[in-house]
Amino acid sequence: MTNYEIAQALAAIADHLEIRNENAFKVRAYRNGARSVREMTRPLAEMVGAGADLTSLPGIGKELAKRITELVTTGRTERLEGLEREMPGSVIGLMDLGGIGPKRARELFETLGVTTLTELERAIDDGRLVDVPGFGEKTADRLRRAIRERQSRPERIRLADADRLVVSLIGWMQEAPGLERVEAAGSWRRRVETVGDIDLLAVAADAEAVMAHFVGYPGFARIEASGGTRGTAILSAGPQVDLRIVARESYGAALHYFTGSKAHNVAVRQLGVRRGLRISEYGVFRLSESGEERIGGESEADVFSAVGLDWVPPELREDRGEVEASGRGGLPDLIEMSDLRGDLHMHSTWSDGRDTIEAMAGACRDRGYAYMAIADHSRSTTIAGGLGPNRLEEQWREIDLVREIVPAIRVYRSMEVDILADGSLDLPDEHLERLDLVIVSIHSQMRMPAKRMTDRVIRALQHPCVDILAHPTGRRMPQRPPFEIDMESVLRAAAELDVAVEVNSLPQRLDLNDVHVRRARELGLMVAIDTDAHSVRDLAGILYGVGQARRGWVERSGVLNALDLPAFDAWRRRKRKQRN
Repeated sequence: MTNYEIAQALAAIADHLEIRNENAFKVRAYRNGARSVREMTRPLAEMVGAGADLTSLPGIGKELAKRITELVTTGRTERLEGLEREMPGSVIGLMDLGGIGPKRARELFETLGVTTLTELERAIDDGRLVDVPGFGEKTADRLRRAIRERQSRPERIRLADADRLVVSLIGWMQEAPGLERVEAAGSWRRRVETVGDIDLLAVAADAEAVMAHFVGYPGFARIEASGGTRGTAILSAGPQVDLRIVARESYGAALHYFTGSKAHNVAVRQLGVRRGLRISEYGVFRLSESGEERIGGESEADVFSAVGLDWVPPELREDRGEVEASGRGGLPDLIEMSDLRGDLHMHSTWSDGRDTIEAMAGACRDRGYAYMAIADHSRSTTIAGGLGPNRLEEQWREIDLVREIVPAIRVYRSMEVDILADGSLDLPDEHLERLDLVIVSIHSQMRMPAKRMTDRVIRALQHPCVDILAHPTGRRMPQRPPFEIDMESVLRAAAELDVAVEVNSLPQRLDLNDVHVRRARELGLMVAIDTDAHSVRDLAGILYGVGQARRGWVERSGVLNALDLPAFDAWRRRKRKQRN
């Protein structure tokens, strides 16, 4: 059993306990345990097999260690099965809809016997929902729209979850006898924020042995097909996995074809047609009256060079102008992880973070950063333990102390200040002016009509102290869609006011999306690629923000936290001069 599957089981227990309104500390323990397991690189199955003490792992106590051992050794846990006998696991899925939390999910089950979205839709249509306390006509209409939107959306998993599955699959395949190389392609390779299925491409000296090894992967729920060079299976964790074994001379062409996107592939093939070429997953062929002649296909570069293009990074292959840009030598020099010099949005134990300021500073230093900003929540975010002015000043004293303890990195005083309903900021001006960096965001009243939400955000950006707009659309995948907001107007206002916009790296956010990121750069905005880290381990999630920025055609020059320390300080000073 993979770490991802174990984490899913622990999270399901947490959901069941929360729906039942059981002890909040126990719910949090299972939730934190699931998070810890997802973030672990060493397979827990390996640790259990070696008799390791699981309680030595962060977030894993005796009870969770017992559940994990049971899952690894039997593939099941009596605790989850017992909970699901009392209430079907499908009830948890109701909480994927915005507006249905644990209390409402339990009420729907106990009052109406609703266990699925289909049953909820039927209860709405029958008029039974409005008889349940707290569910009026407006709520019913909103839930009906949310259900239809959810049903029209194909089942996909977040990129970070797909990463864990891909790492496990690739590790398994690399042990196959006769395997020469294997790689994951598809939307995963393009770093799309959600992944529908997983495409594996392999070259093998013994295709039959490799296919037999593939179908033996322990994480498969069932095998759909298994042939000489093609196999399809369904993971217990959900997604479909397709394996294609190709000839060595076709590998590059197949990698290009199966990476996609479809629209990009069509554009490249059309260029080939104009040159008398046929491009397919089998190679690049020159057409003539006497037949076809293979002219390439062993590498991806063969495909691009055959039609006069430079190699196009996978993240750009969406037919959004990358083919034309490549043809004229105008592809962007995309931002790299190594270009980053700091992280400007993270939390500590002063609000809802799990590690101290000193620990966060040490971890950022160890990542090679020159600077960082502690941006705990402001007071109106009560659920996150937000800080008022007095506690903020106490925090500043600790930051001063950490600056002495960890002198190798510049620690800035910042705050994630809530944008209130009227567009004002959740901190007095006298404190805003004393912050080194002011980040603003929305955490409440997210269902405003588009015009009011847009005006609210723009008013906040007009405050002279604001430096960065964080997670601008407020989405959390898959349960919460973006605000209704006119992002074009917001981005134009940010450009005019010289406010940077964030690419939030949390896998459930990835906010801004790639299209908005590209538009931000077209308008000349700086983007800040931040982790929104709530722990030291969360800092590694920066790779998802970098991937999102790359999909938005962002170069190093457009990234605020890719500036070196003197340049970043110059940017801050310029902003502060504009205030006066």
